[in-house]
Amino acid sequence: MSFDLRWYARRLRRMSATEMASRTRDLVLRRVWTSRRVRVGHDAGTVPGLRADRPGPVPVPLESGTTLPVQARLEVIDAANRLLAGDWSVLGVARLDIVSPDWFLDPVTGRRAPHDTSAFRIDHRDETETGNVKAVWELSRHHHLTVLAAAYWLTEDERYAELVDRQLRSWWASNPFLTGVHWTSGIELGVRLISWAWVRRLLDSWPKVGDLFESNQDALLQIWWHQQYLARFPSRGSSANNHAVAEQAGRLVAACAFPWYAESDRWRRDAGARLTGHFLDNTWEDGLNRELATDYHRFVTELVTVAAVEASTHGDDLPAEVWERLAKSFDAAAAILDAAGRPPRQGDADEGRALVVDEPDQASWTGLLGWGASVVGPRPWWPEPRPTVLGAVLGSLLGNPREAPGRAPVRPRSFAGAGLTILSTDPDRGPEIWCRCDGGPLGFLSIAAHGHADALSVEVRHDGVEVLVDPGTYCYHGEPAWRSYFRSTRAHNTVELDRTSQAREGGPFLWSTAVPVDHVVESGLDAEVSTWQARHHGYGRLAGSPVHERTVGLDKSARRLTIADRIGSGEGHEVRLHLHLGPAVTVSLDGCRAELTWTGRGGVQGGAALSLPTELAWSAHRGEIAPILGWYSPRFGVRQPITTLEGVGTWSGQVLETTVQFDAVRRA
Repeated sequence: MSFDLRWYARRLRRMSATEMASRTRDLVLRRVWTSRRVRVGHDAGTVPGLRADRPGPVPVPLESGTTLPVQARLEVIDAANRLLAGDWSVLGVARLDIVSPDWFLDPVTGRRAPHDTSAFRIDHRDETETGNVKAVWELSRHHHLTVLAAAYWLTEDERYAELVDRQLRSWWASNPFLTGVHWTSGIELGVRLISWAWVRRLLDSWPKVGDLFESNQDALLQIWWHQQYLARFPSRGSSANNHAVAEQAGRLVAACAFPWYAESDRWRRDAGARLTGHFLDNTWEDGLNRELATDYHRFVTELVTVAAVEASTHGDDLPAEVWERLAKSFDAAAAILDAAGRPPRQGDADEGRALVVDEPDQASWTGLLGWGASVVGPRPWWPEPRPTVLGAVLGSLLGNPREAPGRAPVRPRSFAGAGLTILSTDPDRGPEIWCRCDGGPLGFLSIAAHGHADALSVEVRHDGVEVLVDPGTYCYHGEPAWRSYFRSTRAHNTVELDRTSQAREGGPFLWSTAVPVDHVVESGLDAEVSTWQARHHGYGRLAGSPVHERTVGLDKSARRLTIADRIGSGEGHEVRLHLHLGPAVTVSLDGCRAELTWTGRGGVQGGAALSLPTELAWSAHRGEIAPILGWYSPRFGVRQPITTLEGVGTWSGQVLETTVQFDAVRRA
């Protein structure tokens, strides 16, 4: 049996009967729709039922231009100028062709994805066929075009608008209906529709914008095709995660911004209802995203914000419960940041954005809070939001921030649904010690696609410097050994038994077993001594059904973090405890003691003494590949060596105690 057949078998086992039936119907419909495919260069005809009156999206209020943050405005213009000069990166890789892109090029492998093949015959998971498909898809989300359009809106310099015009016409001509790799994933279509709506909005004063959109048959067809596809092939069942949110957000934005079709009113109502359901399903009541992947919390929050504002401008508000949950999503984003304004690194992260108007390299989480301050209003305990052009524009389109009841009066430290708890010191009393404790489920839905096998792991920072790190994501397709490592238990600051992960991996976005976590107990989160305790049953499949229990304590006055691990019924199992040190940390290991030093913000030196369990034999590993150990991914597609401390032994009933004693004062 081939690997693909084994994967399909595992995937089917994670589906319900209803989902299998729906996917079977989709498969049949794809065969029918193949006859509708339009080949490159062939006549595509016209849109049936096209309305004669084709208004553009509600333009940005004129007065908003006078209230924009000056620095953010300058950054947008600078980014657009760099783009005009051919200086642009996508997912950390330079796109030397950005002025005249090859829409099918993967700059990572140098391969070209299929451009003239039926989309339903392309396996985008096969890197030999498509290259690194994430790198191919990302440019065609057209985030760079919304930056150019924003620069035009700010300056009325036609160079920006003309480049947008050339590239959109090029893309539309190169990607007719159901032909090529850009028709293989609904999430890409959804995000693209959002970008097109905002390009049209930001170019509203450009004299040629009607020629580009309202009277351009390619534009009229593409916007119609995209909405048709998403209406018929939605993500569902075990795949109804952020993909489903993006698809429905794109549909709703397009139906409001481009109400040009006979189906527009029906599409708008249907998309609004589906988006409401998916957003509420994807988000815990306390505001955190259910995928247990921090980057996707941001992505979904952005998607729903953009869609909700668009619907409001159209006079078709989303339900109050959406705004209430959205406000809590912004509050959750504010609550989990460290003193440097950085979020946790839990789960998968691929830098997905709903809409890019500001300088992409300035995409901070405090900028996300700038959006929140404009659309739902900040809470008194929020960190200072970063002003952005898009945040200001969203606020001006909405008019006034939406009031939402039930928001947290003080900064939450714990999110029960997601199992995320923050232990931290007061930054006003010295450099912040920040510790994220993971007591949540593996991920969302039956496949937990973007979750990592990281139960009971910790992530520790000192004044924003990563001391014990979550290594990140690095890749999705094409490098299976690296994909497996970065999502494995071994890659996280927790206990591994018998050299196997807590959950059994079924594929790059598929876990075949769950990791039940229970007995989460917290105390004194705002006191001088804070403690957190949880246990997981992921290793129940091993002999004796061992249970891992961890207790974490933070003594704020003593500036000391303690971690105690116990394995119930674990006698005789091999234990490996991994502690992954941040890229800025230098370590000196001597037996069961390690001295850590680093240079922090503003060049300030920091340090800590690490006391390790004496029951284990300790060694340091850096940048190893056989097996993989000692790696860190600062962003998607990039990896670099770090030092990982590994303790190995056989469990015999002892308690494994780890202590991190931070320096009492900053070193000179």
